[in-house]
Amino acid sequence: MISHIKGTIRKRKDYSIVVDVNGISYEILIPPAVMKSIDKAKSEDGTIDLVTYHYYQMDPSKAMPVLIGFSNEIEKEFFEQFITVSGVGPKAACKALSLSFSVIADAIDKGDMSLLKTLPGIGEQKARDIIAKLQGKVGKFGLIQDRNLGEYPKIKEDIKEEALSVLLQLQYKRGEAKEMVEKAVKRNPGVSSCEDILNEVYKGSKVQ
Repeated sequence: MISHIKGTIRKRKDYSIVVDVNGISYEILIPPAVMKSIDKAKSEDGTIDLVTYHYYQMDPSKAMPVLIGFSNEIEKEFFEQFITVSGVGPKAACKALSLSFSVIADAIDKGDMSLLKTLPGIGEQKARDIIAKLQGKVGKFGLIQDRNLGEYPKIKEDIKEEALSVLLQLQYKRGEAKEMVEKAVKRNPGVSSCEDILNEVYKGSKVQ
């Protein structure tokens, strides 16, 4: 079982890198969240040091070894939690982890389906399954110092305007309604529809 790889990067692809270790090259799948900082992870001599998850992809006629790379054991542990969700295999999880681990962990803990649905390959039902399985179990991963600016999908102004229009129809004053929308978006930057914003507005009103 290969649990650790240290070598130089020979080739870089969209979802993987090829690492040379003493003349032997290994292709390692890399989650997008890890790939964003892969260059910063290089040491002064140009080598990369990765913790790896090693498994066998089973096909009808063969078993193919697959390596998935992470910056540290904590990231790997989060990945291992993620794939305990029914229907989320290692390759699917690798592609789905497109935002920082702490951002995804925070979304799971808050039950933020809107953000989880923005992850590649994660639809509404899968987002529900992830929350049902992992909510309350991933808090420590929210403490990882890996957040990057601009990670949340940009919220379209027309969606905010639509939510504002609905609140005006519900007899809220414009200034009050606008403030409610802005607070909702600030609390949950992962909202992606008018309905998401209004649900967040409602949740905010219940805790005041």
